[in-house]
Amino acid sequence: MEELRFKIRDKGRFGFMDEHGNVVIEPQYVEAEDFYNLFAKVKFNDHYVHVDLLGRLLLKQLYKFIGYFEEDLARVRLIKRWGFINGKGDEVIEVRYDDALDFSSGLAAVSVNNQFGYINKEGKVVISPRFNWAGDFKGELAPVQWFGKSGFVDKNGLFILNTPFEKCFPFQKNVAVVLHENLWGLIDLQGNLLLPPQFPYFLGSTNGEFFDDMAIFKVDNKFGFVSIKGEIAVLPRYESAGDFSEGLAPVQLHGKYGYINKNDELVIPFIYEDAGLFSEGLAQVKQHKQWGFINSSGEWCVPPKFDQVMPFRNGLAWAEKKSNWVYINQSNDIIWKEPDLYS
Repeated sequence: MEELRFKIRDKGRFGFMDEHGNVVIEPQYVEAEDFYNLFAKVKFNDHYVHVDLLGRLLLKQLYKFIGYFEEDLARVRLIKRWGFINGKGDEVIEVRYDDALDFSSGLAAVSVNNQFGYINKEGKVVISPRFNWAGDFKGELAPVQWFGKSGFVDKNGLFILNTPFEKCFPFQKNVAVVLHENLWGLIDLQGNLLLPPQFPYFLGSTNGEFFDDMAIFKVDNKFGFVSIKGEIAVLPRYESAGDFSEGLAPVQLHGKYGYINKNDELVIPFIYEDAGLFSEGLAQVKQHKQWGFINSSGEWCVPPKFDQVMPFRNGLAWAEKKSNWVYINQSNDIIWKEPDLYS
């Protein structure tokens, strides 16, 4: 069973505890991120470095940038060049590339002289750099661009799908987002058009990213959802919307939030000031300027009493009250509480 770590704070410094509230890594860092794939990023001597579950820092080399570990390797940048390190901090792929993406399905896109190709986890070039842009492999296919065209290649670098679109994005299950004149649509694995490009593409938005087999779209400042089959499942009539999770999505109508199912049926009424996604059976909602958690029937499991909260993760949720951090379980028990500033 994977060991769990949760970020904690004491006197302005950050450390980590386990799921029982026991401090495992003493609060000592001025900045820290959550654990992901067995490592967290912490700030050490003005540089971000990785720390493992036991608090050991990967300090064999300090880098200008460190990425997250994906498939046991993390991309790193030293001045202007990119390479990869392993979980021991060894630079297993030399820092030599102009750009690099994370490993996905065993390969990573890298750039040399503004041309993208792919390497394997041994650092061997398996698809020579010849594309203007390259995306992640998802399964056996990856999206690429060359001379204003786009399509998909396999792991041998052979073109499997040529498309008439300006850009393609990695497959999600059996569908991929395609872009034409700044509008997005969907194609299937055979290149068939499931949904003609029609939804505006917004930088910084999810733009066809599927969660629970549903993706948000926005038209004329109204939000709706498209299914992974390419069907418009929820018409654009909501003022705001969050992603589907556990079969429900938070949506806003007439200034209030409620939850709908995938058939656009109202399951939890529009009575909340704000609302988040369901996670581990509960969702955070705001009422009377305070946050709590409800179940899928709309019943309070944690009454609204916090200034801020985060979704439940591995049985615990972070919450803040009067600038003090706590972690609670789904029974509303406090598992850990930030020590008093003056204690």
